[in-house]
Amino acid sequence: MSLKSHTDEFSKRAKTYGEHNIIQKKVVKKLIEGIRSTPQNILDLGCGEGAVLKEIPWKFRHLTGVDKAKNMCLLHPIKSTITLINSDFEDPALFEHLDHFDITIASSSLQWAKELPILFENIAQHSDEIAFAIFCDGTFKSIYEITGLPSFLPATDSLIALLSRYFDIHHDRLFYKLEFDDNLSKFRYIKNSGVSGGNRQLSYANTKKLIAAYPHSYLEFEVLFVWGSVKR
Repeated sequence: MSLKSHTDEFSKRAKTYGEHNIIQKKVVKKLIEGIRSTPQNILDLGCGEGAVLKEIPWKFRHLTGVDKAKNMCLLHPIKSTITLINSDFEDPALFEHLDHFDITIASSSLQWAKELPILFENIAQHSDEIAFAIFCDGTFKSIYEITGLPSFLPATDSLIALLSRYFDIHHDRLFYKLEFDDNLSKFRYIKNSGVSGGNRQLSYANTKKLIAAYPHSYLEFEVLFVWGSVKR
């Protein structure tokens, strides 16, 4: 699953995204509640329509938001204390033009990264603290088991090991279940929320079979929450 597919899905559905991102709202709330400091200069990777900004309870000096989806950036609040950058947060040139930050926050965005080691190294060079919420491969577990397709999402243990190279961390791993009245509603949610990342691996016929055969009343989500400081 390409990063381009994910970004296109979010851009296309930007106007309705807020109506369907139930799990993402729960995730960002827990992530921000876990920050024990009051950082003043904040970097928000995958800022979208401003979910992180809306949950921050303390007064800060400046927030820089980065998102590749232009239509999502257009929905983000604009203030004198906010700078928005329409860019891929994996663009090598991005960090060359960024200042140093008290904290880098990323909620429900880093699972799309293609080169996490490079990204974590860049973050470590430009930030003192981190707060990440990353969807992991337990998300949509039953769907992948039924279809036999591999998950595009990172494995939790491998992710923790990688993060520990760059940051002194503490973490929490949570599983969510979102209930639906019927199978069609489940797959409409996946499509409209953008959580699927624009996945087009299933044919139309196989998708219909999956909708008919899916055995649970819920969709599964696995999220790794990470807070910490950069190793010096």
